[in-house]
Amino acid sequence: MEALAKTRHIRQSAKKMRFGIELVKGLSAEKAIEKLEFTNKKSAQQINKTIKAAISNLLNKDSQINTGNILIKSIYADAGPTMKRFRPAAMGRSVPILKRTSHLTVIVENKK
Repeated sequence: MEALAKTRHIRQSAKKMRFGIELVKGLSAEKAIEKLEFTNKKSAQQINKTIKAAISNLLNKDSQINTGNILIKSIYADAGPTMKRFRPAAMGRSVPILKRTSHLTVIVENKK
């Protein structure tokens, strides 16, 4: 059995999110949460919350599942909408600033 959790419009680029994702890909959910709590990255907090939400969704489907047997089946970050802003520059010009966001998806499953 598997469950899904998504977090949308995270105010960090998908490229930066993928650093934290690579740390936990393929781990058990408990080890992933433990590892993320001691990781010094902004993305670690969002990834941690989304993994906990996916575990909760799986336990809502079947409350008999042991939390030690839950694996991260798939985890990925896609680019979200980009906010476009402009900043003044020299000689009357303007320079674009792209404030990127991302969407995080976590799929967990019960190993048998």
